[in-house]
Amino acid sequence: MSAAQLSTFSVNGYLFGAEVGVVQEVIRYQPMTRVPLAPAALAGLINLRGQVITAVDLRRRLGFPDRAAGELPMDVIVRTRDGLVSLLVDRIGDVVEVDEATFEEPPETLLGVGRELIRGAYKLDHTLLLPLDVQGVVELPPRAAQGSPPRRRCSYDARPHP
Repeated sequence: MSAAQLSTFSVNGYLFGAEVGVVQEVIRYQPMTRVPLAPAALAGLINLRGQVITAVDLRRRLGFPDRAAGELPMDVIVRTRDGLVSLLVDRIGDVVEVDEATFEEPPETLLGVGRELIRGAYKLDHTLLLPLDVQGVVELPPRAAQGSPPRRRCSYDARPHP
């Protein structure tokens, strides 16, 4: 039997997890700067001890409603192929050791963004722990793919006119 360790956190009442090896740290909410024309899930940029990193709001990324006014998220700082990224979550949980024997693949009926980003489910005593594909979570679709009108291309003829 093999076991894995997951850092857990809650988003919209669901328990999610990320492999301990990709989580650098967990910190309180950090003020952020919004990015104009960014996808809705990109909450902004934060300054983490002099390093500017992207903050992805997991509520928006997973299609959940926004937090209530005045509710501040927590930051889970994760390592990705492209560097550090902050995942904004509702609450931080514990590090949990899970047994691979309790893992189930996602059902065929799971569609959409959930199918792309949730690797499956670990059956715990009173709940399901949903491990996330962290790299997939941080790879945001371009704004045009989210229903915005596509950008117009300009055609330009560089040839001299007679």
